[in-house]
Amino acid sequence: MARVTTYMGFTIPHLLRSACRLCPAHSALVALRHSASCYCTANGTIQSKRKMDHLERTANNFRQEVISQAKVCGITNESETVKRLRLAITNKDFTFKAGQWVDFFIPGVSVIGGFSMCSSPGLLEREGVLELAVKYTDHPPAHWIHTECTLDSEVALRVGGDFFFDPQPGDTPVKLVLIAGGVGINPLFSILLHVADLHGYQESKGNGYKMGTVKLYYSAKNTSELLFKKNILGLMSAFPGKITCRFHVTQQSSPICEELQPHVTEGRISEKDLEKHVSKDTLWYICGPPPMIESISELLYNSGVPRNCVFFEKWW
Repeated sequence: MARVTTYMGFTIPHLLRSACRLCPAHSALVALRHSASCYCTANGTIQSKRKMDHLERTANNFRQEVISQAKVCGITNESETVKRLRLAITNKDFTFKAGQWVDFFIPGVSVIGGFSMCSSPGLLEREGVLELAVKYTDHPPAHWIHTECTLDSEVALRVGGDFFFDPQPGDTPVKLVLIAGGVGINPLFSILLHVADLHGYQESKGNGYKMGTVKLYYSAKNTSELLFKKNILGLMSAFPGKITCRFHVTQQSSPICEELQPHVTEGRISEKDLEKHVSKDTLWYICGPPPMIESISELLYNSGVPRNCVFFEKWW
């Protein structure tokens, strides 16, 4: 029988502890890098590798030490293939930054999932909940979410990741360009919601971080696969000129609804779309399939964008 370690009444396979022990020593170094890179962490050169599991792939990433129980308190269908979970968090010390992910521990499932938050840190602070949007695959954690997960199901979560946007009051204002492909929208939607919170706080309190403009480019096969589109349209309406979005569809076969038509382009995100946003005070966040990240990051570098202004998270 495998050895196990219990956290707050939740049982986790002992083999995970060997991976966890590496994290505290690494976290101090990561914290220094975060300070040096001004609240963001840039990724290095992308390399093609064999497909690894979540723990192996993220072994060198920052991880919090806090592991919290969580209870599923909401399940909705975000699309035909994507379920959106709302999770109530037990541990009051559990926090995350917009763009990060969680290790997702499921009782009785030996494989550990890794899913980016699609909600803002502010929602966790206000209501004690976070949200994940998970696409159906045969990977055991995703398969469990789509076939076995129900209201009141209990899991455990641990936050990790070096891809985030977390400006502090007094930091120099920046503009953001967010570029998403498919379910790579998840961490970028979290960042977008965080930006909305920052704008809202600035408008109501007159202080805090003064956020620049944000442009989201979001590409999917068709409009039915554009996640959070109604929420995104709502943010554009709530913050006109401050938050804008262009949806791109590459295989649209049905008519585009009237509400979306003004915001949709048929075809891929192009150099012409992006080059007009190149400036010294713009940061670029990209999340999607690795080939998309490689193509767009190279395009940006060739357009004169410094590498330390481009941040990416691979979607697998």
